[in-house]
Amino acid sequence: MTTTTAPVFSIGEVSELTGLSTHTLRFYEKEELLPPVRRDGAGRRVFTEEEVAWLRVCTKLRSSGMPLPEIRRYAALALQGPGTEADRFEILRTHEARVQQQVADLQEALDVIHAKVEVYARHLDAGTADQLWRDGPSCEPPASP
Repeated sequence: MTTTTAPVFSIGEVSELTGLSTHTLRFYEKEELLPPVRRDGAGRRVFTEEEVAWLRVCTKLRSSGMPLPEIRRYAALALQGPGTEADRFEILRTHEARVQQQVADLQEALDVIHAKVEVYARHLDAGTADQLWRDGPSCEPPASP
């Protein structure tokens, strides 16, 4: 009889797969962002592919600005399973709106920076760069396409 078991990963392997340090992985465990982490016969943490995938989600939620308590709430709801979908959806929808606003704010900042780059490029090409900031900042409108 052949038995197949799902692959498990050590904390070091998970660190390599996710880019999270082992310290961060232990912190996430302590903060209850993960389901209870299993241990092998020697007491070392072992992670399944599903847990590694969840850690990747956590990484993206965190890097996009979701606070740890909100990730913890989302994780707790996910662990509760059926019946919590609407609450999980609301957490994600709210975070999505925040991230969309961040993207819009960054795009606006990028537009301003791009306009300033164009001003400098024009002045450098024309040999008039020494005129920049002579009378304060230049707030020329962006060049029309």
